Formats: sequence, structure tokens, C-alpha cells
Amino acid sequence: MIRTLTFAKGHGTENDFLVVPDPDAQLDLTPSDIVALCDRRAGIGADGVLLAIRSAALPEAAAMAAAAEWFMDYRNPDGTVAQMCGNGIRVFARHLVDTGLAEPGTVAVATRAGVRLVHITADPDGEVSVDMGRPALPGPDGIKVSVGPRSWPALHVDTGNPHAVVLVDDLAHAGDLLTPPLVDPASAYPHGVTVDFVATRGPAHLALRVHERGVGETRSCGTGACAAVTAARHHAHHPPADHYTVDVAGGRLRVTVQPDGAMRLTGPAVLVARGTADLDRITGPRPRRTPPRPS
Repeated sequence: MIRTLTFAKGHGTENDFLVVPDPDAQLDLTPSDIVALCDRRAGIGADGVLLAIRSAALPEAAAMAAAAEWFMDYRNPDGTVAQMCGNGIRVFARHLVDTGLAEPGTVAVATRAGVRLVHITADPDGEVSVDMGRPALPGPDGIKVSVGPRSWPALHVDTGNPHAVVLVDDLAHAGDLLTPPLVDPASAYPHGVTVDFVATRGPAHLALRVHERGVGETRSCGTGACAAVTAARHHAHHPPADHYTVDVAGGRLRVTVQPDGAMRLTGPAVLVARGTADLDRITGPRPRRTPPRPS
């Protein structure tokens, strides 16, 4: 078994990821391996791991191989798999272009939510756009999100990942987001849910906080930005805009709504490091931490 990994680390509006090349699907990373890699104290630290696998080498992606050479196998930091990540796929494409595995321009990337087209230049500091597809509103109605004594009606939005989106007057009402907000009925999201709290900053200008499924609160969420725009347009009392600015804790994203309702997400995608990781060291016994003595 291969226990030494090469990796790149990058982020999109401070939503950070490890990109791990695995072109022939030879790595056998367990959920506990993913948890250890994403640990910010004893591992490398990240909001998720993106395995870069040739689509033809993986049975679940083989049907997409003709359309997209590379498959983004996205793992949450709790070890679970996820369908899609709007920030992660931009970082993934940046890695492909920077390492010569794809040419600048339009790069097709296979995901569990289908093939997505990423638009990227050779400029390592340039913004990257991704066609996110058309969000769905699968229902049911009557979803409620609660944080402490506050509750709000929520809109179920599917942007490749399931979201419960609530419109709030103040993002502080989301609380500390150290624990998942309560979503009722839980049966609406049998595989878990990302909860998005959205406040209006001005015309076509939103601010967003996210408790991401399998992660916790993150500095940004690309699928969440698209879900936020979907909810804002759904609840609009006037003709909705086609171009939105979405502020997140880690920066700013832009969402453009196409005439057919499909969305394009644009923002930075920055690679900050490359290296190797010894999985046996990372996943080995953790040293016992002795609490500091009071002074």
C-alpha cells in the first residue's frame, strides 16, 4: 500500500483543500486517513481532500471519461464523500493547469454531480469560473432551521449538494455554528445538509455564513453561494438580478445567472504549497497533550 502522498494545498476565498494526485486510482485512503490529513494540528489541515483521478480509471466515473479526462473525488474532512464543491473544483482545475495536466481555457472536470466546465487562464493569480449547472428546488415545503431560540423557514436548494437556505436580518443570528443548526424535518435530508444563512447587503449583494455538511463552519462555500442566490431570487418581490456579489468570511465570490437558469461561479483559486506527506506518521498514535500549568 502506498503510504507517502504528494499533494498541493490551495484555497478559494480561504476555503482550503488538499489536492492529491492519484491518476490510476491506486490510493486506498480510508475515512480515518482523510480525517488525519485534514487535522489542523496533527495533520496538514484542510476543509477537504480532492483526489485527482483519471475518469477512465474509476468505475463510478468511467461513463464521463469521454467528456472529462479528470475526476474530482471529493472527500469531506470527516471522511465522507461529497458530490460537488464550487471552491474546490476551481482549486482542482488550477492544479491541473499549473502541473501541465490540462491546458488553460475551458477544462472539463467530472464530479459525482456530473461534468462541470471550468474556465481558467494560465495566470496563477487569475480568477477562475465554473459552470455550476441549474439549481433545483426539490422540496419539500415547510422546512425549518433553528439556532437556539430562533427559527426560520428554509428553502431546500440542490446545487449538486443539498442546502437548506434561510434569509436572516443579521448573520450574527446564526450563532457560533460550532454545532450543526437543527433542521426539521431531518427526513428531508437523509444524507445530511449544508445550512446557509444569507443576509442582504444591497441590490444583488448578499452576505453568507455556512455550516457545511461534514465540515462545520467554513470561510466560504461555492455551492452555498449559488444556493444563496437561488433563494434570494426565489423570494424576490421584483424582477431578480442576473449578476450577484456574495461576500463570505474569506473574501468575495460572484455568481452570474444564465438565461436558462444555470449559474456560473467566479472567484480566486490559489495554490500555496506543494509537498509530500507520510501517512503513517500522520495517522499514527497522537502524542498525549498535557494541559498547561496555571501560572
